[in-house]
Amino acid sequence: MGEEVKLHGMWASPFSRRVELALKLKAIPYQYIEEDLSNKTPSLLRYNPVHKKVPVLVHNDKPVAESMVIIEYMDETWENNPFLPRDPYERAMARFYAKFIDDKLLPTLAKLGQTAGKEKEETIEEIHEQLKVLEDELKGKQFFGGQRIGYLDIVAMILVWLHLTGSITGQKVLSTEKFPLIHEWIERVMKMEVVNECLIPEEKRQDWIQLSQRAPKSASN
Repeated sequence: MGEEVKLHGMWASPFSRRVELALKLKAIPYQYIEEDLSNKTPSLLRYNPVHKKVPVLVHNDKPVAESMVIIEYMDETWENNPFLPRDPYERAMARFYAKFIDDKLLPTLAKLGQTAGKEKEETIEEIHEQLKVLEDELKGKQFFGGQRIGYLDIVAMILVWLHLTGSITGQKVLSTEKFPLIHEWIERVMKMEVVNECLIPEEKRQDWIQLSQRAPKSASN
């Protein structure tokens, strides 16, 4: 059966980039369509009429929206290089921590650029508490998925983006001293060519930081 796979994304969206990483890990050929979120294509609006956001995966003209939903769809459709564990409990835990990242950590990180003084200090403390949860989850593991990169690692790539932001801005919320296991994991995944292909190019990272600070929350998911 012929496969037609398209990805509607946006270069500065970590959610789009996580889907790109999943596609590359599965070795799925796809067509990438860059979206201007200030002037969305009719295709994007047609494929994702509910949220009107990227990323959207279109498989044989059937659209799937939201990055974590897309990755699970891919894992069920293409069985090679599985992302989710086979064990039901481990699979449930991977989903739990992925939801923790998107529903808890990301909103707290978003608050960081909007606070100052004591409120900023409290926000950083909250981020540290949430990062400690992920630090503990890495104990005894090479990857969040165990001995190889998996579903939770793909979702957790936001930690790599956080690390890169700190390197540029000097605001290193994710310190090596506090989170050595996360830093070891970051070093490990950044040695993978496929991961680097899905990161913001170095020459565009300053533009990405400025864009992310003013981008609407509805831009991607």
